Amino acid sequence: QVQLVESGGGLVQAGGSLRLSCTTSGRTFGTDTMGWFRQAPGKEREFVAAIGWRGDSTYYADSGKGRFTISKDNVKNTVYLQMNSLKPEDTAVYYCAVKRYSGSLYLPDTYNYWGQGTQVTVSS
Repeated sequence: QVQLVESGGGLVQAGGSLRLSCTTSGRTFGTDTMGWFRQAPGKEREFVAAIGWRGDSTYYADSGKGRFTISKDNVKNTVYLQMNSLKPEDTAVYYCAVKRYSGSLYLPDTYNYWGQGTQVTVSS
């Protein structure tokens, strides 16, 4: 079993920054791809960013390119999402997840462990 705990969410004004953290524990493996997703009220969960197990391959949704940076610290078993130049449309609950199923890393169905989520609210 794998446990994930997100932190770092909060209320920020447009143009501000937040850094989300996701710490994993349990039967984690260094070869897992880790992802961040978000879900706004009334909308489906959507891909934000992912990072390969070595940390040298990163993937971003178009909405976050140039503003978001995903990184990981394998010693601390923690994945980070640095979010800059935040916009009101970034408001959502942000989830981190571990990908163990085959398939596209852009799809939430290929991730089988999820955190409880952390709320990010960006005011205009």
